[in-house]
This record gives sequence, structure tokens and C-alpha cells, in this order.
Amino acid sequence: MLSIFKSIPSHMDYKGQKLAEQIFQGIILISAVIGFVYGLIIEQFGWTVYIVLVGFAVSCVLTLPPWPMYRKNPLSWQPVIPETSGESIQKPQETLKKKKHK
Repeated sequence: MLSIFKSIPSHMDYKGQKLAEQIFQGIILISAVIGFVYGLIIEQFGWTVYIVLVGFAVSCVLTLPPWPMYRKNPLSWQPVIPETSGESIQKPQETLKKKKHK
């Protein structure tokens, strides 16, 4: 049962994140303008809120799942360098002397 969830991709590349953010903001902005104008015309603020909420729901459906259009530019990671067992690599902080405070 859990293997089904592990097969679902859950990542997005950086360009995909930027695209998702632009789509999200565009849909919210357009729905807010349409909702404001429609609510102004019929003089019902409730319809403005409903239209903005529908725009929010549509933008969530389009941007929250990692659709394939958001995974077109994957990062190429460097290969792992195996550490030799004879050498111990010290961190730069470990090699510096600790100063005593007075």
C-alpha cells in the first residue's frame, strides 16, 4: 500500500518553482480583478469573495502537485567522492584554537 505513495514524484526543480509561483500569482490577480469588477457591478461583496476563493482553488490545483511541466530542468548533482578509511578530514572549525574569554 505504501509503495504506491513512494512511486509518486514529489519534487520540483528551481525553474518549475518559479513557473508555479508566477502561475499562482497570475491566477490570484486575475480572479481578484474579475471578482472585484463583478462584485462592484452587481453590488454584492460576497460574489467577490467567492470568485477569489475559486481562483485560489484553481491555482492550488495547478501549482501544488508536482506536474511534469515543473520538472523539465532537473539538477545534475556531483557524484559522491568515497572517503578513504585512512584519512580523517577535519573541519576548519576544529583546527582553530578556541579563544578563552576573560
